[in-house]
Formats: sequence, structure tokens, C-alpha cells
Amino acid sequence: MSTLEPPESPSFTESPGLPGTLESAAFGADPDLDRLPAPCSTRDWWTTAVILGGQGHYARARAALDVLDRLTTGSSTHSDRVLASLSASTRASFLRQSGRHALASTWDGRALAIVGGLPVDPEAACDALTGLAADALGCGRLPLGWRLLGECRTRLGGEGGLWRQEIRIEWVSAELALAGGDFARARRHAERAVELSGKSESVRHRVKSDLLRSAALTGTDPSSAVESAAEVLARCQQYGLLPLAWASSLLIEGVSGGRTSPSAREIGDLIAMRGGSLLPLS
Repeated sequence: MSTLEPPESPSFTESPGLPGTLESAAFGADPDLDRLPAPCSTRDWWTTAVILGGQGHYARARAALDVLDRLTTGSSTHSDRVLASLSASTRASFLRQSGRHALASTWDGRALAIVGGLPVDPEAACDALTGLAADALGCGRLPLGWRLLGECRTRLGGEGGLWRQEIRIEWVSAELALAGGDFARARRHAERAVELSGKSESVRHRVKSDLLRSAALTGTDPSSAVESAAEVLARCQQYGLLPLAWASSLLIEGVSGGRTSPSAREIGDLIAMRGGSLLPLS
């Protein structure tokens, strides 16, 4: 098994090509799949970008989105407009993960505009709306964030099977509650995300939901929050989920005052080597 290391730090591992599919890597049990199958459809290019972004390979992920954008430019078909919207939302998520919420909002706004005229498309519209809500949070506009989530729930309506959108609503709800200092409400939403993600096959969604639950514990039980986040960090290392590892490490170091191994700075350095553009740590 090969290793990739930040300078003078313990390693994150990458598997030597586990058997799997793009769907299982993006939304299933194989988020650490590094030898990805060649994209066979337009949607495969988006799925590839999702996988690479989850692993912190931001440069490669953006390249996959560049291909997707070329394939969908000028197309008026329903499916291509949906994918163009998902591409814009995904670019926004990469910016948001690096703390650039205002810039991310322009991409999320574009994503919503692309599908705005479609009669029914909760998948892409909800991705854009939850993204915009998270962008609003990052810009300190919490009431706007809650209103956008309300609109997202309206769009979702009684649609069944859109588990990813339902989990994302709970994620952003927990984050908004945390930003407002309501740790009890944050924990309720985080627990709901844990419940929903537990019914899915997605390792990545389960790990992020557990991380948000850890964050919700910081206001009432800091020691449990650190212990829970340490477990999340270990799973991130196991599955090569570097952006979530970075967030987990930041939580642990911020609450405990100690240093994780590898540290948040070292994980950030590795992400930068993969094309990430994180804001400097103070």
C-alpha cells in the first residue's frame, strides 16, 4: 500500500485500486478509490469530481468539472442543464471548504439560475439552495441561511429517495444553529443527519455527519467532542478523506489546545499539494 505524507508527519494512505465504481466511490463504501474508472457518461464526469474533491484532489476535481462544463455548454436538454447546475454547485463547495463563502455564493447562484426554469428538479435546486444557505452562514447572514433552507425544504416537498439532499439540509441546519450559539438545536440536526446517513451506504456522508455531531458537543461536553472528533479523524485517515480530516483536526486542536498527528497545518499542506487553496491558519 502506497503512502503520501506531508513533511515529517504520519501518513494518509491510498489504496492500490480497490474494486469499485464511480457511484460507490462518490456515494458509497469506496471513498478511498484512487484508480477511478474512466467516465463513460456526462454525469460520470461530475461523479468523478465529487470523488476527487472528497479526497482533497482539488486540482484534478476542477479539471473533471472543466470537461463537464465543455460537454454541457450550449445544451438545452434537461439532463445537461441539471449537470451544469451540479457542476457550479460543486465548484462552490470547493470554495466554501476553503472559507471563500462570498465567492462560493456566485457559483451557487449560477447553479440555481441554470435550473430555475425547469419544471421539477429538486436534486440540483436543493444542492444550490443548501449551498447558498451555507454561503450565507459564512458571510454572517444567519436569517437568510434559514430562509434558504426553508425554500429548499419546500422544493424537496414529498420527493422520496433524495437522501443526499435531506442530509445536506440537516448539515447546514446544524451549522447555522452552531453559528447562532444554539448547541441543543445543532445537536438535534446533527443527530438527524447521523440517522439519515446511517441508512445510506455513503461512508463520506456518515463521517461528515459524525463530525457535525462532534462540533455540536463542543458547547456542552468538550471532552466528548474531542473524543468523538478523534474517532472521526481516524476514519478520515482510513478512507483518505483529507478535507474532513482537516476539519476534524481543527476542531480537536481548537477545543483541546493540543496537536493532532498529523496536525491541521500538515494536513492543509498536503491538500495544498493536491491543488487546494485553503486560507492561512492564524
